[in-house]
Amino acid sequence: MTEPLLDLDPDLNFCPDRVKSIHILGICGTAMAALAGMLKESGYAVSGSDANVYPPMSDFLEQIDVTVFSGYKPENLHPPADLVIVGNVISKPNPEAQELARLRLPYLSMPQAIGSFYISGKRSLVVTGTHGKTTTSSMLASALFSAGGDPGFMIGGILHQFESNYRIAKGACFVTEGDEYDTAFFDKESKFFHYRPDIAIITSLEFDHADIFDDLEQIKRSFTKFVGLLPETGLIIAHTEDANVAEVVAGAPCPVESYGLTEHSDWRIVDPQFWPGRSTFEISYRSKPYSTLSIGQSGYYNCLNSTAVAAVMHHLGYEKQIIADGLGGFKGVKRRQEIRGQVSNITIIDDFAHHPTAVGETLKGLKKAYPSNRLIAIFEPRTNTSRRSVFQQKYVASFGDADLSIIREVGSDKPVDGDDRFSSVRLAEDLRKRGLSAWAFADTDQIIAHISGIAQPGDIIAVLSNGGFDNIHERLLEALKKSA
Repeated sequence: MTEPLLDLDPDLNFCPDRVKSIHILGICGTAMAALAGMLKESGYAVSGSDANVYPPMSDFLEQIDVTVFSGYKPENLHPPADLVIVGNVISKPNPEAQELARLRLPYLSMPQAIGSFYISGKRSLVVTGTHGKTTTSSMLASALFSAGGDPGFMIGGILHQFESNYRIAKGACFVTEGDEYDTAFFDKESKFFHYRPDIAIITSLEFDHADIFDDLEQIKRSFTKFVGLLPETGLIIAHTEDANVAEVVAGAPCPVESYGLTEHSDWRIVDPQFWPGRSTFEISYRSKPYSTLSIGQSGYYNCLNSTAVAAVMHHLGYEKQIIADGLGGFKGVKRRQEIRGQVSNITIIDDFAHHPTAVGETLKGLKKAYPSNRLIAIFEPRTNTSRRSVFQQKYVASFGDADLSIIREVGSDKPVDGDDRFSSVRLAEDLRKRGLSAWAFADTDQIIAHISGIAQPGDIIAVLSNGGFDNIHERLLEALKKSA
């Protein structure tokens, strides 16, 4: 007879001063491996387990001397660690989760651990929103560092300046990318509830994460609850030209300052100019000229992101020129408009864009930066949301700035019910009905063969995916070299 599943006891607590050893369930995820690195750097003995142990995370964890078990087994918790951190890939029936419950060991989710070990005692700067939070939080951390602020951070992308997505530091501020995704199987609330915000940036708010949210209203309720966590002495920098953002900050317990492109915004972008890999624009604050910014990223969205950062740093007391210098020196984030290589004057750019709005804004920004070049978009619908039909029609409006769009079919390794499955063929057909050039291909090999046969000098090829996309960037560069 099968034994009933045990529940984790939500009343279990831990004493941080007594923790010397920590075991992490789901350690090979990007954020979990980063947390392992932070804990190791802090002096803890760290071990972990995962169902899939492979490079590059396995190499990283080996380099920092973290013991990793392949597969989840009860014996991995013996001898018992002082604390267990449970990733959100872990489900209740997981054998280690069940052993954790049986042993009644202290445990935390990843966001709880970040809050307890690294945000506690710091001024918490949280960047959240459907789009732009990785770039904006990276800009903020980088500019603070350049200004001598010595910030700690935990971000969902690799900052080129640090070649890392985390940093432990002695400065007063800790920057966190605030994700609305759920926390763990025993805590279905959003991760950002655990980040103890003092100052928050809210970039945007749309429907996303269709695997855990039923509709936009449910997401707005989560953001409204997050806004309510701000203290009266806190501050929210909000892109209120987004009506959903304006709605969730309406009842904020602290001051709210808006940023955007219109005269109604407290922080306003004026006269933006775009070039390949650079944007220059003026900022006004409450209708008065404030500063000129020149950043190494293109497009309106990056102008908005850097304006929000300038607003936060202004309120932290930094001088205008120091803010401008910090933002101007930002070296970018891997997979955000990152040039991966050039062959025969053909440029391959990698970007994380996957939501229809992000795809549209990324392509719009690239077209403004390279107005005389042919722009080819290669899109992989890979996320739990993008491989569903929920955005089937909305994507049609996302590729208008591309001269040619290539859409990969949803991978067979990510099954979706037939009626709810996104159709790349249908998207390509709908784009052609609009007079746009678009094609759908079943796999990455076909895409590489097609592109290598039609690419011309001067082409800008934007690869849009939140995953590895079968290493298409390097493979396409190699194919172009052979056909040159």
